[in-house]
Amino acid sequence: MSNFYSISHNAPTLSDIRRIIDNKLKIELSEEARQAITTCRTFLDQHIQSSEAPVYGINTGFGSLYSKNISKDDLEKLQSNLVMSHACGTGPEISQSIVKLMLLLKIQSLAYGYSGIHLNTVERMVSFYNEDILPVIYESGSLGASGDLAPLAHLSLPLLGKGEVYFKGEKISGETLLAKMQWEPIHLKAKEGLALLNGTQFMGAFAVHAVCKGQDLLKWANTISAISLDAFDGRIEPFDHKIHQIRNQQGQMTVAADIRHLLNGSEIIKQEKKHVQDPYSFRCIPQVHGATLDTLTFAQNIVERELAGVTDNPNIFPEEGEIISGGNFHGQPLALILDYLAIALSELGNISERRTYQLVSGSRGLPDFLVINPGLNSGLMIPQYSAASLVSQNKQLCTPASVDSIVSSNGQEDHVSMGANAGTKLFKVLENVTQILAIEMINASQAIDFRKPLKTSPVLEELIRNFRQEIPLIVDDRILHNDIVNAVKFIKRHTA
Repeated sequence: MSNFYSISHNAPTLSDIRRIIDNKLKIELSEEARQAITTCRTFLDQHIQSSEAPVYGINTGFGSLYSKNISKDDLEKLQSNLVMSHACGTGPEISQSIVKLMLLLKIQSLAYGYSGIHLNTVERMVSFYNEDILPVIYESGSLGASGDLAPLAHLSLPLLGKGEVYFKGEKISGETLLAKMQWEPIHLKAKEGLALLNGTQFMGAFAVHAVCKGQDLLKWANTISAISLDAFDGRIEPFDHKIHQIRNQQGQMTVAADIRHLLNGSEIIKQEKKHVQDPYSFRCIPQVHGATLDTLTFAQNIVERELAGVTDNPNIFPEEGEIISGGNFHGQPLALILDYLAIALSELGNISERRTYQLVSGSRGLPDFLVINPGLNSGLMIPQYSAASLVSQNKQLCTPASVDSIVSSNGQEDHVSMGANAGTKLFKVLENVTQILAIEMINASQAIDFRKPLKTSPVLEELIRNFRQEIPLIVDDRILHNDIVNAVKFIKRHTA
């Protein structure tokens, strides 16, 4: 397999993104992409030389300053001023994994050849990606329209020898980076700063991360819930394919089939039951998890369209000889699905915590709080509190960002998506859900031990054996924070 992924006009799928990231592939511009970038830039240079007509962001000011004409002598300064003045991010630094995705998505968008960027600028960004040079970017500052201006300004600063980056585990200035790499700073030509800053790559990176991470968490939610169902001595009948066929919801049918597969061969699930029904948190796993699966499928479709799109402004069409100012930078398509994903993925945590609550309640022959000597030992009493706290926080984080808007740039930018806030909230929701599922895994694996000598299915027995190597059975009280941390690491490191 090649160690390089070729950036071309064939838009990457989420599977491609996973392959690039998981295999630590380097990237390169295809000849098709290089030619498209060069052709577009040549047309723009010729247009600037032959025409005095104002074109937004090329020889005019930005935002509400669009009516200010800029002389040809100042066009390069206009672009560098844009990058510096817009680097106004605040708050914590975002994850370096998100920065890496931003670089990849920005390079892909520019490679379609409608942005007027110089080839050497894109090549420098490719070098950043391949050398793991990750600019320091802050969480807050984007309104999710006019592009992710502040985050993308911070992404671009090091090209000019400004700002900060992480390189080989060290945070250094953009100036120091250029000296280390023996690079000259990029001198932005007309339109280049705008091409770099207009775009949805901040929101897009969070969306790509969320769909991929969400798909992984859904698999874990199905697997852990199957262990919980067996540990609770639950019934398999609610997962019968006939029930789900007559509901005709695809996600529901898929999840039910997954649970049946996971519990195939379980001695516990086959034993005669004293109870005729299970609580909803067990009985309705297909309906709840399945709705999340359908949401992820819908979101993936929107995200992959965005990966195939150009989201800066104005757009340049060399073949038609046109430069058209529009609004492709507006993040509404992503903002809505980021909010939708937050709600759908938080529900995986919501129902998970309810299963944990049932497991520690002393029902169905299980001891109180899943410990041999309750009273002297509190056992798994308090991890349920932690899960409940995380669930409650997720409910607060699921307030949609996209229903908000605020006027900016003296009224010129009078409706914004707030998709950046939706993305950063969703990132926190995902981390919380991972911890909630980790807590359920601790409880479910502990509870299953009380069903011995009966065994769960071979596939789940093997998973629990692997889990036990890192998180031992709880016999006497110990510091459970460490167990939760290790269980989160286990989920992130392994595939369900």
